[in-house]
Amino acid sequence: MRNIKITIAYDGTGYHGWQRQPNGISIQEVLESKLALITNGKVRLIGSGRTDAGVHAMGQVANFKTETKIECRGLLRGINSLLPMDIAVTDVIDVDDEFHARYRAKSKVYSYTIYNSSVRSPRHRNYSWHLFEKLDLEAMKTAALYLLGTKDFSSFCAAGGDAKTYTRTVLDSSIVNDGFMIVFTIEANGFLRYMVRNIVGTLVDVGKGRITSEEFKAVIDTRDRKTAGITAPPQGLVLKEVKY
Repeated sequence: MRNIKITIAYDGTGYHGWQRQPNGISIQEVLESKLALITNGKVRLIGSGRTDAGVHAMGQVANFKTETKIECRGLLRGINSLLPMDIAVTDVIDVDDEFHARYRAKSKVYSYTIYNSSVRSPRHRNYSWHLFEKLDLEAMKTAALYLLGTKDFSSFCAAGGDAKTYTRTVLDSSIVNDGFMIVFTIEANGFLRYMVRNIVGTLVDVGKGRITSEEFKAVIDTRDRKTAGITAPPQGLVLKEVKY
């Protein structure tokens, strides 16, 4: 029995997230069905984590067990020949039997894109959050630094999650801009439900002058979701990389 690790990129616009579910098509369901055709056997993918409906990925990771003899290069060609154009497997490798895409992950990197312009962009509508009001980028950068370190991030956790603890370690947090694009990037050893999108919603409050960067820090310290900003829409969020 082989254990195979795959890396996946996808446009999440037309999907109900990563995880299989009864109320809509998911990335996992599509991949499992196509891999089953290639390997001639049932496939159960173990993902590094869930992404929500409308969220994208450049480097989602999953693994599965199979008895197929097809070499990795052939599996890569075969699966991509069957997948729809909004999903692609970018890498296929054999890994040791104990490899687990979720439990072996050391950290994940997400980015969130804001399109900050008085005029909307049809081309970027599925890949960014369009905000008309000019944002104070320097204030947002200062606030983002308060995320670094090991903290209780209850303030940014949505209800309904299954987390046993709200403590996470943020390894990197930065904001850059390129023209109308503002890109927030964060790396952590794990993320809570809607954590990145809730952080972005609160950073936008800083950018709009509704709260100061110091008040952003106070939001973290309260450990109370009611003190944070709105949940940013999903289309600006991308899972960039899973590190092992």
